[in-house]
Amino acid sequence: MSETNTPPAPKLLLVEDDQNFGNVLRDFLANVHDFDVTLATDGLAGFEAYRKGTWDLCIFDVMMPRLSGFELAKKVRENDTQTPIIFLTAKAMKEDILNGFEIGADDYITKPFNSDELLARINVILRRSATPVDPKEEQTEFEFGQFHFNFPLRILTHTNAKGEESKEKLSPKEAQLLRLFAIHKNNVLSRSEALTKIWGEDNYFTARSMDVFVTKLRKYMKPDEQIEIVNIHGNGFQLLIKGEGASA
Repeated sequence: MSETNTPPAPKLLLVEDDQNFGNVLRDFLANVHDFDVTLATDGLAGFEAYRKGTWDLCIFDVMMPRLSGFELAKKVRENDTQTPIIFLTAKAMKEDILNGFEIGADDYITKPFNSDELLARINVILRRSATPVDPKEEQTEFEFGQFHFNFPLRILTHTNAKGEESKEKLSPKEAQLLRLFAIHKNNVLSRSEALTKIWGEDNYFTARSMDVFVTKLRKYMKPDEQIEIVNIHGNGFQLLIKGEGASA
């Protein structure tokens, strides 16, 4: 009798302070759709659960006692830029949505929502996470112009002509975007590719958020006059290192 190797169920961490709603959502995801779901009912308990496990995806309510969803996500993103995070919130303010993406969210869904919509978003993110990675996408340290960029630590180091160093600690989204620019240096990085890989979708809010981060990265690049982030009209952006050709 042959055995089939069934892949393990994706592990989800759900942090929701409304116990009844959390139970319903957990049962929907676990009993109906076979996810391995752990439920925590406040931000601090959620962080303890996060530290004790390995997760394929996290779902954080924003308004919670002890630690808000935003505060919880910031703590997660201090050392983990990879685990996808979806925020749940009753607030639909543009500022909150942009703030969530800046912290490092992969998606943002407002209450009340259809549970099937949440399921669809979870599946999209999990499929994207499971996509085979191009070898170039595994690179974690980069040299361009007078800069060294350590992606895991999110540290951008500039060394001037006198050998003097200055360092910047980037936010998770700044680091992810700069990494894409560095991988594609001297080539065009399409807006759609960046939005899909970092924000999960190409829409008005994510495009606005990306423009904010491009402006921040341009400020970081100012000490090296040989580096410029160029707008490619109708397509995207290019991290241009003057004097270098397009990378392979």
